Amino acid sequence: MIALLLLAFAPANDVPWNCADPQAQQEMNWCAAMEFHRADSALNAQWKVTTAEMKQRDIRDGKQTDGRPGHFAVLLSAQRAWLKYRDAHCDLEGYVFRGGSMEPLLVATCRTELTEARTKQLKDLIEQQ
Repeated sequence: MIALLLLAFAPANDVPWNCADPQAQQEMNWCAAMEFHRADSALNAQWKVTTAEMKQRDIRDGKQTDGRPGHFAVLLSAQRAWLKYRDAHCDLEGYVFRGGSMEPLLVATCRTELTEARTKQLKDLIEQQ
C-alpha cells in the first residue's frame, strides 16, 4: 500500500521536491506519504523491541492458571485491531475531500499522527513493570 502510494505521488522526471516548504498539492501529498513512511518505520522498529519484552515477560511469568492469554498474545491482538482502526479511521477522515487531490494528504497525515501516538504507546508499555 505504501509503495503504491509513494509511486502515485513520485516526482516526475526525478525532480526533487522540497518537503520543508511544499507548494503544489502533488508535492504535499508526496511529502505526507514520505512522513508516514518514516513514522511507520519507527513503529515497526519499536514493535520489535516491545514484542521482545512481552515475550520475555511471558517467560518470566510462566504459564498462568487464570486461562487468559499471555502478554505477547494480547499485544498482538491489540496491534492487529489498532491497525484496522487506524486505516479505517484515516480513510474516513480523507472522505472530507473524497476523490479529490487533497484526500491522500489527509489520509497520510492522519496515519502519521496515529502511528506516532501508537509508537509512544508501545514504548510506554515496556516501561511498565
